[in-house]
Amino acid sequence: MNPTPLRDELARRPLCCDGAMGTQLLARGLRSGECGMLWNRERPAEVDAIHRAYRSVGCDLLTTNSFGGARFALERHGLTARVAELNHAAAQVARAAAGDDGWVLGDVGPFGDFLEPLGDTTADDLRAAFREQIAALLEGGADAILVETMSDPAEAVVGVEAAKAGGADVPVIVTYAFQKTGAGQFRTMMGTEVTEAVRRATAAGADVVGANCGTSLNLDDYVELARQIVRAAGNAPVIIQPNAGSPQMVDGQTCYHATPEQMAEAALKLLGAGVRVVGGCCGTTPAHLAAMSRAIKNG
Repeated sequence: MNPTPLRDELARRPLCCDGAMGTQLLARGLRSGECGMLWNRERPAEVDAIHRAYRSVGCDLLTTNSFGGARFALERHGLTARVAELNHAAAQVARAAAGDDGWVLGDVGPFGDFLEPLGDTTADDLRAAFREQIAALLEGGADAILVETMSDPAEAVVGVEAAKAGGADVPVIVTYAFQKTGAGQFRTMMGTEVTEAVRRATAAGADVVGANCGTSLNLDDYVELARQIVRAAGNAPVIIQPNAGSPQMVDGQTCYHATPEQMAEAALKLLGAGVRVVGGCCGTTPAHLAAMSRAIKNG
C-alpha cells in the first residue's frame, strides 16, 4: 500500500484518477459478454498494460478491474467460487502498476438487480456479498474502496457499510450515475436527486462522494452537476469522472467524441467548481487522461 494516506494527500492537492477499463479491454480483444475479470488471472499482462498506460501519463489513482466482482454479478458467468481469487488478483495487478507513490481503488460496481422491496435481494445478503469482494480487494493491496456507478442510494449505503465492517481504516468513495431531467436538474435512474443521494452516502460514512458515467451528459452538464454535488457534500471531497462527452450511435456502435483537449478544459472547470479528484469514465483513454493530468497538475 502507499505509505501516504489518501486522505492526507487529498487535503494537500487535487488528484487525477484513471479512465475507462472496459473499453480498453475490448480494444485488446475481450469479446462482448465475456467476463473481463478473468483477465486478472488469464491475461494479467494485458490488464497491467492498461494500468501502466494510465499511470505513465500522470494518473495518481488506479482502479482495479473488478467492476462486476460481487458474487451476484460473477454468478452470471458461473464464477461464484472464484470471487476472492479474481478480486484479489485484480488488486494485485493494479498494486504492481501503481507503485509506491500511486493509490489503488478497489472497484465495487452495482450488483445488477434491485434490493427489496423492488427486488428479491435483502440488504443483509448484499452486504455479505460486497464484504466478500472488498475483503479480497483489500488483501490484494487496495488503498481505498470505490463504490461506483450507483443508482440506488440504498445500495450505495450497503456498499459503504460493507467497506467499514471489516475494521480496515481505508477511505470509501461513492460515485453515482446521474441523468439530466431538466435544465440544471439531475437524478439517478431510481429518481433520487443530487442532494439526497449525496446526503445518504456521506451519512453512511463515505469519505469522498461524486459522480461518474452520466447518462447522455455533455461536459458542461458534468460541470453543473459537480457544482451541485460540491454544495451538497459539505466538507467531504468530491470526485467527478465524466464520460468522453455524450455518447452517440454510429453504425450501431456507441462512440464518444470528446477530444483530449476538450477533456482537459473540462477538468479545469471541474477543479474550479471545487472538485478534488478528476478522472474519466466511458470512452476515455490514456490520451484523454494525459491531457487531463497535465491540466490538473498545472492548473
